[in-house]
Amino acid sequence: MNDSNQSRPEHLTWTKEDICAHLGDDYDSFMGAIVPPIFQNSLFTRKTKDHGYVYTRIGNPTTDIAERKIAALEEGEAAKCFSSGMGAISSAIMYWMSQGAHVVCVRSAYGPTREFLGTYLKRFGVETTFVTGDSIAEFEEAIRPNTKLIFLESPSSHLFYMQDLEAVAKLAKSHGIGTVIDSTWATPLYQNPLRYGIDMVVHSASKYLGGHSDIIGGVLIGSREKMEQMTHGERALFGSNMDPHQAWLLLRGLRTLPIRMKQHQESGMQVAEFLENHPKVETVYYPGLASHPQYELGRNYLSGYTGLLSFVPKGSEQAISEMIRRLRYFELGPSWGGFESLINTPGLGISEEASQATGIPHGLVRISIGLERADSLIEDLDQALNSLA
Repeated sequence: MNDSNQSRPEHLTWTKEDICAHLGDDYDSFMGAIVPPIFQNSLFTRKTKDHGYVYTRIGNPTTDIAERKIAALEEGEAAKCFSSGMGAISSAIMYWMSQGAHVVCVRSAYGPTREFLGTYLKRFGVETTFVTGDSIAEFEEAIRPNTKLIFLESPSSHLFYMQDLEAVAKLAKSHGIGTVIDSTWATPLYQNPLRYGIDMVVHSASKYLGGHSDIIGGVLIGSREKMEQMTHGERALFGSNMDPHQAWLLLRGLRTLPIRMKQHQESGMQVAEFLENHPKVETVYYPGLASHPQYELGRNYLSGYTGLLSFVPKGSEQAISEMIRRLRYFELGPSWGGFESLINTPGLGISEEASQATGIPHGLVRISIGLERADSLIEDLDQALNSLA
């Protein structure tokens, strides 16, 4: 961008559409190239000029552009891109850790997050208490003298449970405890947790931010001080910086994020309403439905909804598996947030113990609504559901 544009406070004077399309691209520095180049190199020499770059494991100009855009979208001072969502999550957690620390985490968090906290860090004396997150009293009761972090995921990615972000942040600050939230479902377009006092926000860039199912990445947003410490601390020491080519692909995804999310939201709502009224569906989990038990809480924090939802069909596991095989548009796969529609089966083959621990009911299937015509997806689901005995 030119100097006059660069001097404007980014998150105050740019719309989110403007941020995605133009912020940080600095056309004059790149000979007018409308798409910034990929700095596909490992090191930067500084014999005649100290430009601030040394080694791509620490920082890279292409990655910096993506970080500037996402920081502005999230209304944060700074952002750091990582080689995966788990790279960002584990680095964010470790930032707050010390020997013998205690963490409070919502039980509906992403499975590898729960494993990292509940199994891996336990080897080093870190203990984790998992809570439903339904009430602030539950968080308060879980806090110990050695609690260092409260980890949230709101909405969560299977049942779309939500937490009262402002209340949790206020409680944490009163005890000197850090807060991190995985806000991947909502994207920075539809929820901005830093507004409410949360310390760090994590996104899996592999999902909606990338949007094309061709990158693995993560992003962490917070204060400039904390992100600078992360640059030379956890991210550098864990070797988890996003490589420049992935960052370039992420920039491509960000340019279309607002228009893609508009379509994901519109189609997701249509499919959720269809499923809620289908006689072969027991329950639908989607924050945009008024029937969601936390619908009013979501309205306090969410400015929009996305295309990821879950439902429980009426039928045995065998019948549900057969129903899935009948689908023509939905591919069976574990991720979400891309252009394609996907179906996943977290509630099939789950033990009673795992169901109790995670809250995931038996038979739950999760669908990611892509960019296909909503009517086509509804017709596909209808014919498959009608096959249930």
